[in-house]
Amino acid sequence: MLRTTAALVLAAQLLRAQPAAAQAALLEAENATISQGVVESNHPGYTGAGFVNYDNLAGSYVEWTIESAEARTVELTLRYANGTTVNRPMNVAGALVDFPGTGAWTTWRTARVTVPLNAGANLVRATALTAGGGPNVDSLTVGEPGQTDWSVAVVESTMARYSPAQLGGWSYTRGLYLWGQYLVWQRTRDPRHLQYIKDWADRFVDSSGGISNSFGNLDSMQSGNILLALYKETGQSRYRTAAAKIRNRLTTYPRTSDGGWWHSTSDSRQGQLWADGVFMVDPFVARYGAWVAADAFTRTEPAKQLEIYYSRLNRTSGPAAGLLYHAYDQPGGLTASWVKPSLGNTNGISWCRAIGWFGMAAIEILEIIPADHPRRAALIAMLRTLVPAYATWQDPATGRWFQVVTERGDAGNWTETSCSAMYTYTISRSVERGYVDPSYKVHADRGYRGVLAKVSTGPDGRTDIVDISEGTNVDDVVGYYFNRARPVNDFHGLGAFLIMNEQLRRTT
Repeated sequence: MLRTTAALVLAAQLLRAQPAAAQAALLEAENATISQGVVESNHPGYTGAGFVNYDNLAGSYVEWTIESAEARTVELTLRYANGTTVNRPMNVAGALVDFPGTGAWTTWRTARVTVPLNAGANLVRATALTAGGGPNVDSLTVGEPGQTDWSVAVVESTMARYSPAQLGGWSYTRGLYLWGQYLVWQRTRDPRHLQYIKDWADRFVDSSGGISNSFGNLDSMQSGNILLALYKETGQSRYRTAAAKIRNRLTTYPRTSDGGWWHSTSDSRQGQLWADGVFMVDPFVARYGAWVAADAFTRTEPAKQLEIYYSRLNRTSGPAAGLLYHAYDQPGGLTASWVKPSLGNTNGISWCRAIGWFGMAAIEILEIIPADHPRRAALIAMLRTLVPAYATWQDPATGRWFQVVTERGDAGNWTETSCSAMYTYTISRSVERGYVDPSYKVHADRGYRGVLAKVSTGPDGRTDIVDISEGTNVDDVVGYYFNRARPVNDFHGLGAFLIMNEQLRRTT
């Protein structure tokens, strides 16, 4: 039997009383007081320097000291692994908490309990109740009740549902989701999260950097951001080589007469600009210049493309001024039945997610280009028009936005989760960077609450996000958009949620 007693928790770990929206405090188990257990690091996936392996007997424990300036209630989240098939219950600060098997000692899950704290120092002990001892405990997170780390919960749930081989093919939806997971990894540094992304990408990139996609449309280029992230994090040249194929394809990729990249080279979509397209390719080009090789092309094209698209899609008058139409067709309807010549060869409808893609693209490019970029002011001006339009059309009852943004009074319309996450992210970052007045923060806060209302944990312990529109073509009939299917946990929504949540949990 091994007895290890650490010094009382380091001052950096002490949790001071925080306002209700404060960030949770992460306390590593290896730095706590340990009785009848040992710090180990032989099972990967832990955070910090290791985890605590309880001795196999009742009464073994890990104990943290938490300080609070006042009496209050907090939510404790323990990250653990239980490689057996038997539950290992523990008494956690006076509450009985189950720790069922996780399938392997390298598979980590979380268990939560809400407990009261007194003013001053509080000893929070997790004590094994059975002869098997406790599970392996990695960390304790202390937060406000209901302050679940939904980013980690969504990532863990998705990884549990799909192996990298099952996640799906090369597509913008998977690229969007995995970019969101990459943002979560940047915060948590959980090695499993990055490995999962790498394992997915390695299905498409061979050892020399070969990738079979011909990149005949902008959607197919979005996952290039994953290649750039992997090159940045691993230094492996094959990811740079694969990303260069997308960069080089754009050199000869067809454009409209004013220079906008076609949404697709397929016969029925030649000469079309969809608001979706700017997010699919422009941030990739900017990142390629920042992370791989900068030249005049990577410096100028991302912002230039946004300006061209904006000039064709922006609604300049009426109550919906500042919003965007879904798509524009330069040929004037030769192959597209949805074209409305009286509305500048657009489809005449403001579909919520199309506008969300545009807002996020503008934000992402502003994050990458230098402060003295000649088109920076133009991009900020777009956001100073777009954000007030977002605010105007936000549903006051739910804080979300409708599938067809301007048709709030139509009984067939519904509030859509992915675009609501995109708008919330765009507003929040615009306020944070000073692009718009701070008063717009209330709209981001309201949107955040509205999106979180669509997130829940099912009986299987995994997250579910609902009311996400499936992938959508262009039409000129609102009923087409109203009637889109709403698959639970659609990857449009998972990715948009992670991007939004990483922003809001940091700034709220």
